[in-house]
Amino acid sequence: MAGKTQERGEVGYPKGLLSEGEQIILHKHPHFKMLIWPVLAGLIILGAGGWFAMLASDVEPPWDMVLLIAIGAVGLVLLIWLVFAPFVRWRTTHFIVTTDRVIAREGVVKRTGIDIPMRRINSVRFEHNLLDRIFGTGTLIIESAAEEPLQFDDIPGVEKVHTWIYRQLNDNPYDDFGVDEGDYQGGQGPHGTKGIQQLPHDPRQGR
Repeated sequence: MAGKTQERGEVGYPKGLLSEGEQIILHKHPHFKMLIWPVLAGLIILGAGGWFAMLASDVEPPWDMVLLIAIGAVGLVLLIWLVFAPFVRWRTTHFIVTTDRVIAREGVVKRTGIDIPMRRINSVRFEHNLLDRIFGTGTLIIESAAEEPLQFDDIPGVEKVHTWIYRQLNDNPYDDFGVDEGDYQGGQGPHGTKGIQQLPHDPRQGR
Protein backbone atom coordinates (compact mmCIF):
# COMPACT_ATOMS: atom_id res chain seq x y z
CA MET A 1 0.00 0.00 0.00
CA ALA A 2 1.41 3.36 -0.95
CA GLY A 3 2.28 5.77 1.82
CA LYS A 4 0.58 9.05 2.48
CA THR A 5 1.49 11.84 0.09
CA GLN A 6 3.83 14.43 1.52
CA GLU A 7 2.87 18.04 0.98
CA ARG A 8 5.02 20.27 -1.15
CA GLY A 9 6.31 23.38 0.62
CA GLU A 10 8.83 26.14 0.30
CA VAL A 11 12.42 24.90 0.25
CA GLY A 12 15.25 27.30 1.03
CA TYR A 13 18.06 25.23 -0.50
CA PRO A 14 18.89 26.46 -4.02
CA LYS A 15 17.61 23.95 -6.55
CA GLY A 16 20.46 24.88 -8.87
CA LEU A 17 22.85 23.12 -6.47
CA LEU A 18 20.99 19.82 -6.78
CA SER A 19 21.95 17.10 -9.23
CA GLU A 20 19.69 16.18 -12.11
CA GLY A 21 16.72 14.23 -10.78
CA GLU A 22 17.69 14.91 -7.14
CA GLN A 23 14.86 16.07 -4.89
CA ILE A 24 14.77 17.44 -1.36
CA ILE A 25 13.00 15.21 1.15
CA LEU A 26 13.37 17.44 4.19
CA HIS A 27 15.09 20.66 5.20
CA LYS A 28 15.54 21.62 8.85
CA HIS A 29 17.21 24.19 11.06
CA PRO A 30 18.43 23.11 14.52
CA HIS A 31 15.75 22.86 17.18
CA PHE A 32 14.66 26.16 18.73
CA LYS A 33 15.87 25.00 22.16
CA MET A 34 19.34 26.22 21.22
CA LEU A 35 17.85 29.75 21.32
CA ILE A 36 16.51 29.48 24.87
CA TRP A 37 19.69 30.75 26.53
CA PRO A 38 20.16 33.63 24.05
CA VAL A 39 16.56 34.74 24.68
CA LEU A 40 17.06 34.59 28.45
CA ALA A 41 20.35 36.47 28.09
CA GLY A 42 18.58 39.16 26.07
CA LEU A 43 15.91 39.61 28.73
CA ILE A 44 18.54 39.84 31.48
CA ILE A 45 20.60 42.37 29.50
CA LEU A 46 17.58 44.55 28.82
CA GLY A 47 16.42 44.36 32.43
CA ALA A 48 19.87 45.14 33.83
CA GLY A 49 20.32 47.95 31.31
CA GLY A 50 17.05 49.56 32.36
CA TRP A 51 17.98 49.30 36.03
CA PHE A 52 21.42 50.86 35.49
CA ALA A 53 19.84 53.59 33.36
CA MET A 54 17.53 54.48 36.25
CA LEU A 55 20.53 54.72 38.57
CA ALA A 56 22.40 56.86 36.05
CA SER A 57 19.50 59.31 35.86
CA ASP A 58 20.18 60.29 39.49
CA VAL A 59 23.74 61.34 38.68
CA GLU A 60 24.40 65.03 38.15
CA PRO A 61 24.91 66.32 34.58
CA PRO A 62 26.89 65.87 32.43
CA TRP A 63 27.95 62.55 33.95
CA ASP A 64 24.45 61.14 33.73
CA MET A 65 24.63 61.31 29.93
CA VAL A 66 28.11 59.78 29.91
CA LEU A 67 26.89 56.87 32.02
CA LEU A 68 23.82 56.37 29.82
CA ILE A 69 25.97 56.23 26.69
CA ALA A 70 28.35 53.77 28.35
CA ILE A 71 25.46 51.57 29.53
CA GLY A 72 23.91 51.63 26.06
CA ALA A 73 27.21 50.74 24.37
CA VAL A 74 27.92 47.83 26.72
CA GLY A 75 24.35 46.58 26.39
CA LEU A 76 24.52 46.71 22.59
CA VAL A 77 27.77 44.74 22.50
CA LEU A 78 26.33 42.09 24.83
CA LEU A 79 23.14 41.82 22.77
CA ILE A 80 25.11 41.30 19.56
CA TRP A 81 27.42 38.75 21.18
CA LEU A 82 24.94 36.77 23.27
CA VAL A 83 21.66 37.16 21.34
CA PHE A 84 22.08 38.24 17.72
CA ALA A 85 25.09 36.05 16.88
CA PRO A 86 23.50 32.80 18.17
CA PHE A 87 20.30 33.59 16.26
CA VAL A 88 22.21 34.14 13.01
CA ARG A 89 24.15 30.92 13.65
CA TRP A 90 20.86 29.05 14.12
CA ARG A 91 19.27 30.62 11.05
CA THR A 92 22.21 29.81 8.78
CA THR A 93 22.58 26.20 9.93
CA HIS A 94 20.83 23.77 7.60
CA PHE A 95 20.32 20.01 7.72
CA ILE A 96 18.98 18.65 4.44
CA VAL A 97 18.14 15.16 3.24
CA THR A 98 17.68 14.59 -0.48
CA THR A 99 17.06 11.49 -2.52
CA ASP A 100 20.83 11.23 -3.13
CA ARG A 101 22.65 12.61 -0.08
CA VAL A 102 22.66 14.22 3.36
CA ILE A 103 23.72 17.87 3.34
CA ALA A 104 24.85 20.08 6.25
CA ARG A 105 25.63 23.79 5.94
CA GLU A 106 26.64 26.28 8.64
CA GLY A 107 28.04 29.78 8.97
CA VAL A 108 27.82 33.25 7.43
CA VAL A 109 31.28 34.80 7.24
CA LYS A 110 33.01 31.42 7.30
CA ARG A 111 30.74 28.98 5.51
CA THR A 112 31.28 25.27 6.15
CA GLY A 113 29.47 22.27 4.77
CA ILE A 114 29.53 18.55 4.23
CA ASP A 115 27.75 16.26 1.77
CA ILE A 116 27.32 12.55 2.47
CA PRO A 117 26.15 10.45 -0.50
CA MET A 118 23.49 7.93 0.47
CA ARG A 119 25.47 5.11 -1.11
CA ARG A 120 28.37 5.77 1.30
CA ILE A 121 26.30 5.67 4.49
CA ASN A 122 26.83 2.46 6.43
CA SER A 123 24.53 3.13 9.37
CA VAL A 124 22.46 5.85 10.97
CA ARG A 125 21.39 6.12 14.60
CA PHE A 126 20.08 8.71 17.02
CA GLU A 127 20.50 9.61 20.68
CA HIS A 128 18.39 11.80 22.94
CA ASN A 129 18.20 12.30 26.68
CA LEU A 130 15.11 13.10 28.72
CA LEU A 131 15.29 16.84 27.98
CA ASP A 132 15.68 16.15 24.26
CA ARG A 133 12.63 13.88 24.33
CA ILE A 134 10.59 16.61 26.00
CA PHE A 135 11.53 19.07 23.25
CA GLY A 136 11.25 16.48 20.48
CA THR A 137 14.86 16.73 19.36
CA GLY A 138 18.09 14.75 19.55
CA THR A 139 21.45 13.91 18.02
CA LEU A 140 21.74 12.10 14.70
CA ILE A 141 24.88 10.03 14.13
CA ILE A 142 25.80 8.93 10.62
CA GLU A 143 28.57 6.43 9.92
CA SER A 144 29.91 6.45 6.39
CA ALA A 145 32.55 4.43 4.57
CA ALA A 146 36.17 5.15 5.58
CA GLU A 147 35.21 8.13 7.76
CA GLU A 148 34.68 8.87 11.44
CA PRO A 149 31.02 9.00 12.52
CA LEU A 150 29.44 12.40 11.92
CA GLN A 151 27.29 13.86 14.67
CA PHE A 152 24.50 16.38 14.08
CA ASP A 153 23.08 17.93 17.25
CA ASP A 154 19.63 19.40 17.97
CA ILE A 155 17.88 17.79 15.00
CA PRO A 156 14.10 18.37 15.31
CA GLY A 157 12.05 15.17 15.13
CA VAL A 158 15.26 13.13 15.13
CA GLU A 159 13.45 9.78 15.22
CA LYS A 160 11.50 10.58 12.05
CA VAL A 161 14.63 11.88 10.35
CA HIS A 162 16.39 8.64 11.30
CA THR A 163 13.50 6.65 9.83
CA TRP A 164 13.47 8.65 6.59
CA ILE A 165 17.19 8.13 6.02
CA TYR A 166 16.95 4.45 6.94
CA ARG A 167 14.17 3.94 4.41
CA GLN A 168 16.23 5.67 1.75
CA LEU A 169 19.06 3.25 2.46
CA ASN A 170 17.24 -0.02 3.05
CA ASP A 171 13.75 0.18 1.66
CA ASN A 172 11.87 1.28 -1.41
CA PRO A 173 11.19 5.00 -0.84
CA TYR A 174 7.77 4.64 -2.49
CA ASP A 175 6.51 2.16 0.11
CA ASP A 176 5.02 3.56 3.32
CA PHE A 177 7.07 6.72 2.96
CA GLY A 178 4.80 9.16 4.69
CA VAL A 179 4.14 11.15 7.81
CA ASP A 180 1.28 11.26 10.26
CA GLU A 181 -1.71 13.35 9.37
CA GLY A 182 -1.47 16.84 10.77
CA ASP A 183 2.33 16.83 10.92
CA TYR A 184 2.59 19.12 7.91
CA GLN A 185 0.05 21.73 6.98
CA GLY A 186 0.48 24.24 4.23
CA GLY A 187 4.06 23.18 3.62
CA GLN A 188 5.20 24.30 7.08
CA GLY A 189 6.24 21.45 9.34
CA PRO A 190 6.86 21.26 13.08
CA HIS A 191 10.10 22.18 14.83
CA GLY A 192 11.41 24.40 12.07
CA THR A 193 10.84 22.06 9.10
CA LYS A 194 10.90 24.31 6.06
CA GLY A 195 9.44 22.02 3.47
CA ILE A 196 9.07 18.53 2.10
CA GLN A 197 8.75 17.68 -1.54
CA GLN A 198 7.03 14.72 -3.10
CA LEU A 199 9.14 11.81 -4.21
CA PRO A 200 9.39 11.01 -7.91
CA HIS A 201 6.72 8.92 -9.57
CA ASP A 202 7.01 5.23 -8.74
CA PRO A 203 7.85 3.45 -12.00
CA ARG A 204 6.09 0.33 -10.71
CA GLN A 205 2.75 2.11 -10.64
CA GLY A 206 0.59 2.66 -13.66
CA ARG A 207 0.34 6.01 -15.34
